[in-house]
Amino acid sequence: MQNREPCMIAAHKGEITVVVLLLPFMAGIGLGLGYPGASAAALAIALLVSSIFFALLNFGYAKLGIYKIRWLGGLLVTGILLLSGWLATVEHYELNNADHFSKTPAQYLVVHINSEPKVKGDVVRFTADVVQTIDKGKATPTSGTLLIAIKDELATNLFYSEELLIPVRYAPVEPPYNPGEFNYKRYLANKNVYYQEFLYPRQYQVIKAGKGNPVIAYALQTRQNLVKKLKANMHDTTAIAVASTLILGYKADLSNDVLQAYSKTGTIHILSVSGGHVAIIFVLLGWALAFLNGNRRGKIIKAITIILLIWSYTLLTGFSPAVNRAALMISMVICGKTFVRYINSLNLLAFSAFVLLLYDPFLLLDVGFQLSYLAVAGLVVFQPIVYEWLEFKNRVTNYLWTACSVSISAQVITFPLSAFYFHQFPLYFLLSNMLIILPIIVIMYAGLLLLLLPPIPCVSTALGHILEHSILLMNKVLYYVEQAPYASISKIWLTRTEHLLLYLIIIGLFYFMYDKKKTWLLKASVVTILLFCISISLKKVRSSETQSITFLNLRKHTGIVLKNGDSGVVVTDLNDTDKTYQYAVQPGFDSIRLINYRVIKLADNIRLPWFIKQQNMLQFFDKRILLLNQTMSGQSIPRNLHIDYLYISDNPFMDTIAMKNRILIIDGSNSDKYIDKLKNIPVNCKILKRNKSISIASKP
Repeated sequence: MQNREPCMIAAHKGEITVVVLLLPFMAGIGLGLGYPGASAAALAIALLVSSIFFALLNFGYAKLGIYKIRWLGGLLVTGILLLSGWLATVEHYELNNADHFSKTPAQYLVVHINSEPKVKGDVVRFTADVVQTIDKGKATPTSGTLLIAIKDELATNLFYSEELLIPVRYAPVEPPYNPGEFNYKRYLANKNVYYQEFLYPRQYQVIKAGKGNPVIAYALQTRQNLVKKLKANMHDTTAIAVASTLILGYKADLSNDVLQAYSKTGTIHILSVSGGHVAIIFVLLGWALAFLNGNRRGKIIKAITIILLIWSYTLLTGFSPAVNRAALMISMVICGKTFVRYINSLNLLAFSAFVLLLYDPFLLLDVGFQLSYLAVAGLVVFQPIVYEWLEFKNRVTNYLWTACSVSISAQVITFPLSAFYFHQFPLYFLLSNMLIILPIIVIMYAGLLLLLLPPIPCVSTALGHILEHSILLMNKVLYYVEQAPYASISKIWLTRTEHLLLYLIIIGLFYFMYDKKKTWLLKASVVTILLFCISISLKKVRSSETQSITFLNLRKHTGIVLKNGDSGVVVTDLNDTDKTYQYAVQPGFDSIRLINYRVIKLADNIRLPWFIKQQNMLQFFDKRILLLNQTMSGQSIPRNLHIDYLYISDNPFMDTIAMKNRILIIDGSNSDKYIDKLKNIPVNCKILKRNKSISIASKP
């Protein structure tokens, strides 16, 4: 049986000092994210006073008898770390900067592209640093980050570090308007981006290049050249996209079908260059430089070489949080082994998190950062416990069980977070991860050899063939698993409370498995499971008893959802394959587990026990809705006709008399001028354009 590190659940908090110190720092970041407008000066003064007081107490430790008050030192350190995290977050929050571009009137902006432009369809997207505003010919230095999207074929040639001159057309990022819709505004805010701008041809001008970090520019250019090398030696576009993503972290060419297959089989982690990829490179470098193990100087040279090469690879893959964490941890492990010192793995993990969060506190909200650290923490803490469940004397069987215990530990600890963010759980994750172990190793080593070796026709062709067919084989296996019955549980929508309860259940049960004497943990876990089940049941009961009408904000499209318990109807002009439907309508159904629903087109008629649609008239129980659009042009609305809601779209003729005593729902297809006219009429108007959807409870 192989030698392994013992279970890392520390018997004493002194074994995981860095972990204990990281917690108040993270709490401070949480306060900063919740209250970013706090005074940086006040926080800095409080931090300085606390630090001076702590230093004075240490100088008078024996003289003042402070050692008798053991908790005082810990309290001060906790306060200092909490204030440090809060101050770091407030300082990092770019809207607090007095020179932020949004606070300066301007006609034009000078921006530096600070990320690799991504092409999707005919639109190029990237973030840029706003370095100047220009107003009436006067340039003013500014700061801040702007998300820019350009619909122009020539924009595909834009590159990191180029300087652009653009007009001031930016606007705040819009929030989600419909139930269950992805919160893109929060996603960008978590990256410290709050404004976006959409441009068309001839609305931007490239001023100069080379305004960014030359090391990053070189790395991105090198990565693009390596992607071209993969394309030159491979033929299948899907295989090329997977190879570029898996080896180099270049995700621009990855299709949604491939992402879905990897996501539903629990193998999406391999498409994010992270610890596993860095570990493979570490093993390869360790084998290649084994000849330096003969003496101490050779070991030091080997350690420095491996660390430099690992960080070079990290730079090449875009400095993602997962790769940074892995590179930091492996660098410290290498240093520890080189100087024959043992360091607790949880301390290494916590230290790397502390360094990254000190650089960018907003990483605490990054999903990749959270999943990465949770997965490694699960491996360190839970994997030894899972491994002890079974014992195999056969070497091969033992190796397979070790791999299974790794997969189980990582999947269990990340399940609540994955379910919370991605609303699904792959049931065959263990099988999928076992089936791709060998292909992944072949893909990584064949790909690295292909990219590192100079172009040798026969060798490059052979490596490209091996790489391509290994990826195609892996994809085929995963597609089979994806199509298997009950491959995944989807439409999992957890509240934050349920998410927390799941983690309490997992931690409690695993700790009980580690120390079975703590029977109170088992009892507490059972109570927590009961609370979780009650929460899920109440949510389901409330949903099954709800009758409601929801008018969706689909911009220039119509969307009305009529819910009767577990059944529903959506009246819309969209097809269920349309991207807008899948992005803005479908998530709302999934979030309330509405499975029995029908999509009704505007021209269709239907009669159900609780819903009738006849031309432009809808009746949902006792509520009536009239669709007032261009199809009713020239038709008058009977004054004595009972109508609860007039749904107005496409700027129809205004019958001001018919509009009285009725609620008007005005969608985004109407012009601003038309909406302004309606506002001047003394009627009850509810405007969907640039507003959240309107939901109205209705009872039979």
